[in-house]
Amino acid sequence: MTKFPVVIWLCFLCSCIGPPATAQQSAEQAAIRSPRVVMLGKQLKAGEAGALDNFWREVRQAGTPLVEPISGDDRHVLVTFLWRGGPETKNVGLVSDLPGTAAEEPGKSLLENLPGTNVWFRTYKLRNDGRFTYYLSPNDSLLPLAQRKGRYWDTWQADPLNPHHFVQHEDRDYVRSLVELPGATPIPWIEAKSNVPKGRTEEFDLSSKILGEERSFWIYTPPRYTTEGRVYDLLVLFDGENYARTVPTATIIENLLAAGRIRPPIVLMVKQKDRNVELACNERFTKFVVQELIPWVRARYHVTSDPAETTIGGQSFGGLAATFAGLRHPTVFGNVLTITADFTWGPHKANAADLEDLEYEWIIQQFAASPRLSLRFVITAGLFDWGRRYDSPAVVTRGESPHA
Repeated sequence: MTKFPVVIWLCFLCSCIGPPATAQQSAEQAAIRSPRVVMLGKQLKAGEAGALDNFWREVRQAGTPLVEPISGDDRHVLVTFLWRGGPETKNVGLVSDLPGTAAEEPGKSLLENLPGTNVWFRTYKLRNDGRFTYYLSPNDSLLPLAQRKGRYWDTWQADPLNPHHFVQHEDRDYVRSLVELPGATPIPWIEAKSNVPKGRTEEFDLSSKILGEERSFWIYTPPRYTTEGRVYDLLVLFDGENYARTVPTATIIENLLAAGRIRPPIVLMVKQKDRNVELACNERFTKFVVQELIPWVRARYHVTSDPAETTIGGQSFGGLAATFAGLRHPTVFGNVLTITADFTWGPHKANAADLEDLEYEWIIQQFAASPRLSLRFVITAGLFDWGRRYDSPAVVTRGESPHA
């Protein structure tokens, strides 16, 4: 069996649990109704005693959201988010990546109240292989995030009727509710197993002359790490704190190693202080990674210096930064992982009169103008990235770029 670099497997997981994204509300989506909620409305109108109590009893047993089949359509399901309100409930917003939602404006994706009841609901028609996270926001201020002050997320919370959670941080801040629809591709690699050998993750600091400050980073070494024999692959990831503490990077690697699916890597996870600056095709920060951080790692670990066995990657701006690093340093990085990379980004044009006067898709233009480079790309996007509706599964492209 071919043993792939771990980058191939990490990209799949991360495309499933990307950050919230924005989209415009859809009139078609807003008109969809859950058959179960419609039936409840008819039961209450007919005066059926106990209909409301029976409904909530079913919900507690099954958990939320409700997932209902669509007659004659085996590709989609109806997914209904629910909130059990009270006299104090004025509104309930949905914060998610789904089509027809707007994470930065929860007021555009409000649950609807079933008149005369404590049932708040919102139904979506979704592909049955979706996997996503969400928050519910009772009594949301309804202001766009840009206009809010202080902790704008204070009303955001996990769905109390959904037992499945995704924990954003070790201290259990930012706990989101998780949905895995019936056709979602299994991802068994993320579950820790007691019988699988464990590696080691350590945090370090490096005083950078290039940055003029100290910078933190993490190093993962696989189980049974040794300084003898074949050198280890190197995987460099931006937004290092996410990969060290949120994404179960070590668990994925260890499960895949135990299954004989990958070669053992050493993983360098780089922390950003201001990702909007450092990951925006930043020459200085890229120079720090290439000229200071990677040499530090290679001086202390039995790790490759072969670009064909060295991968750099990241998500969103991290994917943009990884692509830029590959463009500028193809003799260091032979492989680039991008997870929903922000390839639309562009620097301000010279003498720009307007903040919106940008060179959009700048990185793409650089590759179009570049000589052929020895780079391989893995490019992936989640099913609901950017809140748009896609009719194709998450895109995973492997191989050489047009200018590779």
